[in-house]
Amino acid sequence: MNKNSELVGILPLNKPKGLTSHDCVIKIRKLLHVKKVGHTGTLDPEASGVLPICIGRATKVVEYMADYDKTYEAVVTLGSATTTEDAAGDIIEQKDITAPITPEEIRLVLQDMTGLIEQVPPMYSAVKVGGKRLYEYAFQGEVIERPKRKVNIYKLELLSEHPVDNDNRSFAIRAACSKGTYIRTLAVDIGKKLGYPAHLADLKRVQSGPFTIEDTVTFKDIETAVENGQIAALLHSIDKAVAHFDKIVVSDELAQKIQHGAVIRQSKNMQAKRTAIYNSTGELLAIYIPHPKKTGYLKPEKVIKVIN
Repeated sequence: MNKNSELVGILPLNKPKGLTSHDCVIKIRKLLHVKKVGHTGTLDPEASGVLPICIGRATKVVEYMADYDKTYEAVVTLGSATTTEDAAGDIIEQKDITAPITPEEIRLVLQDMTGLIEQVPPMYSAVKVGGKRLYEYAFQGEVIERPKRKVNIYKLELLSEHPVDNDNRSFAIRAACSKGTYIRTLAVDIGKKLGYPAHLADLKRVQSGPFTIEDTVTFKDIETAVENGQIAALLHSIDKAVAHFDKIVVSDELAQKIQHGAVIRQSKNMQAKRTAIYNSTGELLAIYIPHPKKTGYLKPEKVIKVIN
């Protein structure tokens, strides 16, 4: 067995532009010679930044990481709208900018769009409608009605007083938001409020849950670590992924029973939807949820580690 097959942890990748999130999974699987690899929180091919990759047993917590709040830095370009709402699409609407948009005007719009807002998912997205993903309809040339969805924009700010291009059409923003937020759509809606068609010109995710851009590694870093036999040093523990859950440490005796689905008593004052169960040596054993029939008790939702 290859020694890398024993790797367990989370690799916060700095995803480069030009690769899909699935491309990144395949590439890491080949580099590390590990079968169990999964990403959390898809990034568009032309977007870059934080893409946490789960290795080995850590793939069992992927679903819990999908709920992370995220932060992005983006460039909004006014004057043209595209089929995909980003720079990769065909232009479908244009309008000349006759007067410069001031930072004050932009800030007022950003303030107006902070908080709980409604979005219509873009046609080129993975949202399912009628059993098909929207991008499947889009590839067939169909535009269908999409249900509105509510997302939370916690913070929306202008990053610079100055435009990021010579034509005074583009400006940079930072958005902290809930899961499911489409920054492409946010850019389009910002443009509409400013009176112009718009699209997302550039996107970089700088934070996903507890993982920040400063935590990330590049493919070059990974290749070097593999060559030097130091890949384990780049991995973050599974604990970091579920650190926001309540925590219970169980005895060695109970730890053995956890893997067989033991129901355990809920600690007082615990209100969380999920609880992380650890053994006495600090290993994450399972994720538990409130028992549907036994008040004051917890039942396993997922066993993370099987004790031999």
